[in-house]
Amino acid sequence: MASNSVPVIDIDRLGDPETLAAIDVACRDWGFFQVTNHGIDTGLIDQLEGAMQAFFALPQATKQNILRTRDNPWGFYDKELTKNVRDWKEVFDYGPGDGNRLVPQFPAGLPGFRDTILAYTDACESLAFRLLTAVSSNLGMPAEFLAEGFGETHTSFLRLNYYPVCQEPARPDGLAAPEHGHMGISHHTDAGALTLLLQDGQPGLEVFRDNEWHLVEPRDDALVINIGDIVQVWSNDMYRAALHRVVTSASNARYSAPYFFNPGYDTDYAPLPSMINADDPAHYRSINWGEFRALRADGDYADYGEEVQISHYRA
Repeated sequence: MASNSVPVIDIDRLGDPETLAAIDVACRDWGFFQVTNHGIDTGLIDQLEGAMQAFFALPQATKQNILRTRDNPWGFYDKELTKNVRDWKEVFDYGPGDGNRLVPQFPAGLPGFRDTILAYTDACESLAFRLLTAVSSNLGMPAEFLAEGFGETHTSFLRLNYYPVCQEPARPDGLAAPEHGHMGISHHTDAGALTLLLQDGQPGLEVFRDNEWHLVEPRDDALVINIGDIVQVWSNDMYRAALHRVVTSASNARYSAPYFFNPGYDTDYAPLPSMINADDPAHYRSINWGEFRALRADGDYADYGEEVQISHYRA
């Protein structure tokens, strides 16, 4: 694989030393990789892609009936911000209910939509736990060590993204904000542990490396994996959560479905014991996921102030 391309890794034998080594190199060099032989049924993927297209084709008023709010993050939304800048996209978010504030919402008139969302979410959860064992092993801990914070109350969620055709697409160099036009999503890192992304055949996802933007080529046989801020903290900066963005197109709409693998709200995370020593002490103080996620969610939902970053927790 060329050095300027996001690595593609066959994970059919995920526990093999060669596979673990390939994931380690990808996490060190890119913070991104694609996985083949990931185990999620192709028929289920086809169903999810059909469900995405059907949902976003619904009348706007129907989607607004399940509008997400500041208090309930599950449902439809079309005013999300990244870096306090409006994204050129619509989203549908599904996550676990809590019998109180968090209430999953599903649209009326789409038979099978709910079942497809639940089945695909379960499949992503299983794959995420498998990938987490690889990260844990590569960071010098027992394979199941990191799973402790991801029990029944983990806060992972599935998102459906729709990027409409944009008559003024923007693709600025470097990390500058566009002076004109629109980004699908401005540059950012993901707040959680791992993101598992299904993207359609329309290019748009880019990752920032060596001061350049690199396209993550769509592949029918692969899912895109990227590490988030939590893994960067665990690794004491050995693995860096990569900046990435989505560019818009003047000719084609784009669909994608990221699954964000996040711990329980009461989970505290910090550099792992295996990653710190007298010569390289902890770069971060302990972070509570519930606190961090709440602050980040405020910045995504509306402009409630500076977007919180892990740099705010540097030791």
